[in-house]
Amino acid sequence: MRISGNQLVYKDVYSGYIKTQPFVNDGKRLEFRPLLLSDMDVVRHYVNYNHYRTCDYTLGGIFMWVDYFGYEYCVFDDTLFIKGSSENHPGLVAFSLPLGTMPIDRSVVAIMEYCEANNIKPTFSAIPADKVDVVASVCGGKIEKLDGWSDYLYDAKSLASLQGKAYSKKRNHVNRFLIENPAYKFEMITKNNMAEVLDLLSKTDLSEKSDKNIASYELAQCYDVLSNMDKCLFDGALLRTQDGCVCAMTLGEVVGDTLYVHIEKMNHDISGAGETINKLFAAEIIGRYQGVRFINREEDMNDEGLRFAKMSYHPTDLLDKYNVL
Repeated sequence: MRISGNQLVYKDVYSGYIKTQPFVNDGKRLEFRPLLLSDMDVVRHYVNYNHYRTCDYTLGGIFMWVDYFGYEYCVFDDTLFIKGSSENHPGLVAFSLPLGTMPIDRSVVAIMEYCEANNIKPTFSAIPADKVDVVASVCGGKIEKLDGWSDYLYDAKSLASLQGKAYSKKRNHVNRFLIENPAYKFEMITKNNMAEVLDLLSKTDLSEKSDKNIASYELAQCYDVLSNMDKCLFDGALLRTQDGCVCAMTLGEVVGDTLYVHIEKMNHDISGAGETINKLFAAEIIGRYQGVRFINREEDMNDEGLRFAKMSYHPTDLLDKYNVL
């Protein structure tokens, strides 16, 4: 990549041709400020430009990690820019893929100009696989895969029905729960049952988590998101046992054709609780949002237990993400 006059000149990674893009010195006009809960409506508008199906570009994916990654944001030329830190390089300033009407090549150059003006080493983080070559070709950066941060993507109808030989064990767990709890109840989360949901969260066991710092932070953010659920406009549900006790809960966000499951907690002593709420919630969302085709159950963050659980539902794809250094 180079600047020639008022033109950005770079080699297109797909065609191999040299391309030019009108260049405007936008980087010096980017002004970042801390991302706050009061900015949620601004971010909500731009996540509708998320066509990558990765959770990093959703409202929940951003706000649940806003403090952990120290997110700041800027809106320029009808495009959302987010600055934070890299997933696997703590303390390294990194930028997400901008969302909005600005072409990717121009927005990448704007970030590089901002970094040059502020003496920052330009790094792009959590870039979706289908855009990483474009970003790298424009900035001339080195591509690095983010291990443990790939999203697990599933067919929504398969999780809602659990039909077929591959899901026989899951069906058995659900059937056992239904047999042992014939008077079970599946409810959407409201202010009336929120206290019971928070009580279930308080019993979460972090002792077997491979990274207790991340697990502890994630749990704290679950409380925060649930406390602001009316502002987030998310869908949440809970599952009650035979005696009326809440044994599982989940919360998700629909963007385009994909349901992103941001939170899922259950009492592991209740057989089939997790499988049952997973199935019922998928069916509920498909009924509410006719266009939902996929379910993103997000990353495993190198936690072996999470990895096993997510693989057991037979993902249709793993959505890899990359840094461009």
